[in-house]
Amino acid sequence: MVGPGRPEFVLFGSSIVQYSLSHEGNLGFGAILADKYARKADIFLRGYTGWNSRNALTILDEVFPKDAAVQPSLVIVYFGGNDSMNPGNSIGFSPYVPLDEYKQNMKKIAEHLKSLSEKTRLIFLGVPPVDEKLIEGSGRTMEGCRIYSEACLEVCRDLEVKAIDLFNAIQQKEDWDGVHLTSEGNKIVANEIMKVLEEAKWEPSLYWKSMPSEFVGVTPFDPEGNEN
Repeated sequence: MVGPGRPEFVLFGSSIVQYSLSHEGNLGFGAILADKYARKADIFLRGYTGWNSRNALTILDEVFPKDAAVQPSLVIVYFGGNDSMNPGNSIGFSPYVPLDEYKQNMKKIAEHLKSLSEKTRLIFLGVPPVDEKLIEGSGRTMEGCRIYSEACLEVCRDLEVKAIDLFNAIQQKEDWDGVHLTSEGNKIVANEIMKVLEEAKWEPSLYWKSMPSEFVGVTPFDPEGNEN
């Protein structure tokens, strides 16, 4: 344990989360968040390449135990891209999860996380788009991503959980790739998360400009606390 205690933000998901610090030279959305919250909150990464929502359920209690002394202030969740993969792809295996099961899995994940504490806030990320020309034969399609994205957003609406429609947000820019996020894609994800945090009527606020910084004023050479 390193003090003083800070709010804890957890990124929980598949490869997009595992690679959220960096991927192929691109600064990831996790790194962007860690930079913004450098003296305000601790960012924890729990990302697992190739995983689907079914896999997530098997470790949910271990990653997020209900009896933990400190519960996260924010959990950002992403599963669905692997769930949506066509089981008949050319790579010989698939993490495909049927749509109804996916929706039930995401509901169970959300309900578990909501039960951790009254102050634990959630943001779910919808499935982003893919460039089928770049990933031909992988089993992942734009239509599958759209369907699973809409399913995730539907679950979140029913449970009153904040959700981000990455499928449409990322398509507003031309620079997005086949599976994992480009530099521009990561910026979009980070910006969309920041919008939610700024607009949410949460008490206390988890928007970076509204949160106190550690040890402000210890030295006049430290600009912390003077953000506009």
